[in-house]
Amino acid sequence: MLLSFRQEVETALAAALERLDLPTDDLGIEEPPEDVRAVLASSAAFRLASVVGQPPPEIAADVAAEIDVDGTDYVGSVSTQGPYANFQPNRAYLADTLAAARAEDYGMLAPKDTSVVVEHTSANPTGPVHVGRARNPILGDAVARLLEYAGYDVDVHYYVNDAGRQVAVFTWAYETFEESDLSEEPERDRIEYDLVRYYRTGNEYLESADADAVEAAEDEIQSIMQGLESGDEEAFERVSRVVDQVLDGMTDCLARLPASFDEFVKETRFIRDGSTEEIADRLIDTDLAYEDEGAWHLDLSDRGFEKDLVFLRSDGTSLYTTRDLAHHEWKFAAYDRAVTVLGEDHKLQAAQLQAALDVLGNDTDQLRDVIYSYVNLPEGKMSTRAGTGVDLDDLLDEAIERARDAVESRLDTRIRDDELDGADVDRIAHQVGIGAVRYDIVSKQPTKPITFQWDDALDFEGQSAPYVQYAHARACGILDEAAGEFDGPDVDPEVLTDEAEEHLLRTLARFPWVIEESADELEPHAVATYTRELADAFNGFYRECPVLDPAVSPERRDARLALVVAARNGMANALDVLGIDAPDSM
Repeated sequence: MLLSFRQEVETALAAALERLDLPTDDLGIEEPPEDVRAVLASSAAFRLASVVGQPPPEIAADVAAEIDVDGTDYVGSVSTQGPYANFQPNRAYLADTLAAARAEDYGMLAPKDTSVVVEHTSANPTGPVHVGRARNPILGDAVARLLEYAGYDVDVHYYVNDAGRQVAVFTWAYETFEESDLSEEPERDRIEYDLVRYYRTGNEYLESADADAVEAAEDEIQSIMQGLESGDEEAFERVSRVVDQVLDGMTDCLARLPASFDEFVKETRFIRDGSTEEIADRLIDTDLAYEDEGAWHLDLSDRGFEKDLVFLRSDGTSLYTTRDLAHHEWKFAAYDRAVTVLGEDHKLQAAQLQAALDVLGNDTDQLRDVIYSYVNLPEGKMSTRAGTGVDLDDLLDEAIERARDAVESRLDTRIRDDELDGADVDRIAHQVGIGAVRYDIVSKQPTKPITFQWDDALDFEGQSAPYVQYAHARACGILDEAAGEFDGPDVDPEVLTDEAEEHLLRTLARFPWVIEESADELEPHAVATYTRELADAFNGFYRECPVLDPAVSPERRDARLALVVAARNGMANALDVLGIDAPDSM
């Protein structure tokens, strides 16, 4: 309802300004602070002060007096507070919010007929996913989900770096060493943990073997890279034999989050189809390209870069960015928009990529990057294996075990009388543990570094997924208890006059607006903030407004049960945007 309410406010405000012969280019519509009893406010009076030559409070009063709310569906009143014009909704706004939120798809916006490709994770296929990179799949998956809720046609891609030196080293090592040459056992019974041992052994060999042996190895590694560059099918097959196995294991790991992909797009694809060579030729033909000691560079100094972009080595092989330019032009041709989730260490590379795309004549407004800082773990919180760091699997395992302990410690104090068996505890531990990790990561602004803290992530009363999940389970418990008494009849929303009831409805009304605004800015952390606020509003309603108390009239009971349904749907879908399960019981 807030989307409709805002549209009406904008229309009424613009009409009032026109009648006063004032400019309407900037209406200054915003959400007011929590202590202001209004849903929307306008700061236009600040901007108009220099035009009118009057103090902003006087302008705000004149504008408010000119606003006509009679022709609106949802605008109840307009008042002023200093330089602000504040807008309050009417009862129809709350009634229609209740009706809309009782639908299971509440929060999902109408299709926009716009296609978007979201590329995320894209970790090098050289071994298990490291916890430091966990923010990428969690953030990327949430961005994709958010865009889908906002009505976009979304595909999710994993861009596979299968043409670089690391993969060539991996391929050489896999073909060179035997199981008996490996000094360690796999850390887990999954393929990427098995194969990464070859990669580590190969790197150790390149660092410690005698010079002649290293030179021979480097020749073979270079031949693999040259084979890929020249389109040699045997080289592609050799590399794919390793890469595809590792990707299978990494996919299993990421599915635990869960994070899934519509397509794995291989870097070598853009070598094999000739588009990388075409990109290089087009760059050479620009006025910004120059050759230095056989390598080709792109001078980007006029776009603010101190370092030029090398796009062809002296041996004629392309670089990652050259191939990524072809990749992005392919995305531009297939989709209306492209979003890439990248770690902060790729920020310069991403900026140079956009500059080069512009040089090539592309509309770079199609492309947006989401840059994030990395996840750190506090010292001593998790064990590490020498030389391997902490894998994402380790983090998720510990999250589930800690969640299990937290759930079991609360069993004796549960209000609900349903019995939870071992399978129920396992399910809830998985939902809470994975949810805690996802929420703790996605709820922070991406550019801010995170130090993961277990106590915060699993706090059932704090800024956490378990807090919201518990509120959802509480709503489900009320509805289960009322199963024989309430089957979704028509209710009278006019009886919902308690402040806690109205606050919950006003909070629910914001959900579609939060989806639209967050999708526009690619900020799933704003949805996480809203999710907590919705749980707060529901818990306040739960404390203040008995639902199944015999003293409550049937009319009010049914209306409150309808409000519980609406809150359950809102919390479940808000969690779903973040990729977090909404348990029915806890």
